[in-house]
Amino acid sequence: MNRRIPQILSIAALMVFLGAASAHAQTNVPSAAGGGATLPFKFNFAVESGQQQNTDVAIKIVFLMTLLTVAPSIILLMTSFTRIVVVLSFVRTALSLQGTPANQVIIGLALFMTFFIMAPTWERINQDALQPYSANQISSSEAIDRASTHIRTFLLKQTRAKDVELFVALAKAGPMPPDQLPLRIVVPAFIISELRTAFQMGFLLFVPFILIDLVVATVLMSMGMMMMPPMTISLPLKLLLFVLVDGWTLVVQSLIQSFAT
Repeated sequence: MNRRIPQILSIAALMVFLGAASAHAQTNVPSAAGGGATLPFKFNFAVESGQQQNTDVAIKIVFLMTLLTVAPSIILLMTSFTRIVVVLSFVRTALSLQGTPANQVIIGLALFMTFFIMAPTWERINQDALQPYSANQISSSEAIDRASTHIRTFLLKQTRAKDVELFVALAKAGPMPPDQLPLRIVVPAFIISELRTAFQMGFLLFVPFILIDLVVATVLMSMGMMMMPPMTISLPLKLLLFVLVDGWTLVVQSLIQSFAT
């Protein structure tokens, strides 16, 4: 009942406003014999030839704003960002660090590594699609086709054939060559493959740190120090091992080289 009170009040206020406006308009309507009294306001409902064009422009603007809202997520999922940010998150978890490095640092590093890895693809798109389109040498549809070709080539290079076949079967599409696969099939297959690869790399990152935890726990148990948390000893050892082997360089190098294959 309490939830309906604001709704009832809003409806009542709207009805009062409309009633007052109607009464005020009736008192100011000029009679047939009298002079012309000026209305304070009036409602004009008209359909003109130019209003349809304005409506179309408004719809296009709303569609463009919606696309700009969704575009960052789409772009990040169609690049190397997914694998990089997942692996960096695994590194922080394997080191048993809660908030170090911060999420902003991880995302920033992943973004700049994405710019580095995707630079050759973006340069080809700029040369083959954007520059000819800016020079009015090709149409917009042809520019989109050329850009999609380079994006598809990068995505298929990192995607397992098994994942592509899965979405081809789910889409009930017949056999087709790789260069004719639509992006609605290639993109989800690429995301699944990226998550699988990222989890594989994360597992390999966890192995040495799990061994450190087991060794520390065993030593503490043998010394009868069962009340001491193993994390108190294992965390400095993990950090020491990670610094000695130059862990960040190895992780970044492995991530970049994994996209070169």
